[in-house]
Amino acid sequence: MRSSHLVRPGLALLLAAGLSTLVAPTGTAEAAIAPAMMADAPITFTSTEELAPGVMYGSFQVDTLRGVTVGYLLTADLRKNKISLDLLHPDTVAQRQVVSAMTNDQGAIAGVNGDFFNISETHDGVAPTGSASGPEIADGEELKFAVPNAQRFGPGLAPGTSTRDVFGVSVNGKARVDTLSLAGEVRSAKGTFTLDGLNQYALPVGGVGLFTSDWGTASRVRSTCGSDTSRLDPCSTHTYEVTVRDGVVTSVSQTPGAGAIPSDTQVLVGREGGADELDDLIVGDRVTVDEKLVSVGEPKLTFAVGGAPILRDGQPLAGLDTKTAAVRSSAGVSRDGETAYLVALAGRAPASAGFTIAELADLMRTLGADAAVNLDGGGSTTIAVREPGQAAATARNNPSDGTERAVANGIGVFVGHR
Repeated sequence: MRSSHLVRPGLALLLAAGLSTLVAPTGTAEAAIAPAMMADAPITFTSTEELAPGVMYGSFQVDTLRGVTVGYLLTADLRKNKISLDLLHPDTVAQRQVVSAMTNDQGAIAGVNGDFFNISETHDGVAPTGSASGPEIADGEELKFAVPNAQRFGPGLAPGTSTRDVFGVSVNGKARVDTLSLAGEVRSAKGTFTLDGLNQYALPVGGVGLFTSDWGTASRVRSTCGSDTSRLDPCSTHTYEVTVRDGVVTSVSQTPGAGAIPSDTQVLVGREGGADELDDLIVGDRVTVDEKLVSVGEPKLTFAVGGAPILRDGQPLAGLDTKTAAVRSSAGVSRDGETAYLVALAGRAPASAGFTIAELADLMRTLGADAAVNLDGGGSTTIAVREPGQAAATARNNPSDGTERAVANGIGVFVGHR
């Protein structure tokens, strides 16, 4: 069903930008999507539609003191046994693809863009990898870990949050915002040391990272560039790389390499102190590498995408930006973990005022989210939808670049077994 509906005022909670929260009436298609938000006038849902039982899609607009902001909302009822969320991603970590293509390739009915990623800043002739800043788990497979906070792309993080924070879904089918850590080590007859990274474009200073076939063909040099205080710092001149095949060291090098990694092969890259640890290994040494991502909450996550927390326990986090309005994307979840809210704002053309991060947090709260994260925005913000009867999903929010930007990952809404 499509409809246009002006949501009436309920509870007003005025923000610095003039935004206030409202509650949608029950018994309407719009109430199935969410409560709402306004400035001097209520939010207007300009369309609502059921994509599948338990999945709603709608467009809305909000009057702010800067003008009208247009947005798009997906809600997924995760209590429905055929509805699930999972990571949209290219074939490898160090690769990019547009959201609509990932949505179609993986058989989702809808999707939004995901985490911030390594999009710019060539280091010493090494091109950006295109890989995400935060962790990735897809269909239970742990693909990557998080770069140091200072190596992240995107707006500043709220106090107490980090690149290790994720939006995800656990083995019980419930969504949540959580924090991941990497538990891993490298063992040989010459000693044991901690693993500090997994398929990520930046390692902590003094760390050792693991690269697998999931990484792709991109150069691994970028992982030794920047520092724990600035991603603009130069690449380390003290590095070492060890290639392990079927548990045996097959080659060593003082410079990280590039190219595809076979499925039976692991590549260890170290910088500074981590390089010194790897330098003890020689060809023929037997090496065991263990790694896993561990969440603070339980149970185990089967899907995770990096995101910057903006809402926790129904309240916006302290320190969120209240000044810079931009095109933004967000993922949120209800208190019981059973309803997911995916939001993407319209691009700059036609004009859309955008939201500050504080306003985005308030929007997610009024939609019904108890916890939410800020995803990549600007030209990356994309929502792709395949409506009933359509052969393929297409982008709906007129992305700011004029066309879809290739991104590192996204969040897909799936119906039935994939």
